[in-house]
Amino acid sequence: MKKTTLLKQLLEDPKLLVAPGAYDVLSAKIIENSGFKAVYMTGYGTSASVLGQPDVGLLTMSEMVERARNLAEAVSVPVLADGDTGYGNPLNVIRTVREYERAGVSAIQLEDQAFPKRCGHMLGRRVIPKDEMVQKIKAAVDTRRDDDFVIIARTDARTNHGIEEALERGKAYEEAGADLLFIESPENVEEMKLINKTFPNTPTLANMLEGGRTPIPTINELEAMGFGIAIYCTGPLYAAAKAVRDYMNHLMKTGTTSDYYKELLTFSEFNAFIGLDQYNALSKKYAD
Repeated sequence: MKKTTLLKQLLEDPKLLVAPGAYDVLSAKIIENSGFKAVYMTGYGTSASVLGQPDVGLLTMSEMVERARNLAEAVSVPVLADGDTGYGNPLNVIRTVREYERAGVSAIQLEDQAFPKRCGHMLGRRVIPKDEMVQKIKAAVDTRRDDDFVIIARTDARTNHGIEEALERGKAYEEAGADLLFIESPENVEEMKLINKTFPNTPTLANMLEGGRTPIPTINELEAMGFGIAIYCTGPLYAAAKAVRDYMNHLMKTGTTSDYYKELLTFSEFNAFIGLDQYNALSKKYAD
């Protein structure tokens, strides 16, 4: 089965699809190895890992496509990839969708922010006119070659314009052909429930950003509210950053890591996880 078709089936299932956020290929492999059925490629985490910079619109489309291609190649589960604003007008969206689809991801997320965009839980975000975003969604839908390639429409209108404006935009994007609706940063459980009441026929996305503007219910609670998918976009990045910082602080403080092994994967465990055994087997198979 194509990954795109699999993703469509997972989104149609009443069971909530959970897609933790991958900031690089290694984190994507860890997500899959942990048993999750999809991976979300986070632009926030990609900006941090590629540039060491905040998510303020610094990454180019080609940089994001390269990361998307590497993630899709590394895992067997569907990858949902952040496509930011589409990197321009509807004509730019056409090229962006073609490149993302060629990269092998199963979905592209497009948002209605004005450029330069920002993380969806930061203040200072501005949105483009609703009709302009509608044309971007239509361009994306018309451009995809695989009908199962998922177009995610995200609106960032809630923070500055209120939940009603965000829902109105969501309806317009739904009518334009979006397969999955992402109403970014609702600020309470009542708004989260209202999102799903407003869109009973189109899957909705819950962004579970630890420390962000949206509450973080349990997976069962999100499923009961009617969400189709929950992404944990920054948690893996924050967990990795803390683990590396703790390691460095310990080394700086004590001058050794000989007493830190219990906090680490072993050399052999990591080599096995990363696939060294398979490459050794291939080397023997094709040895002279």
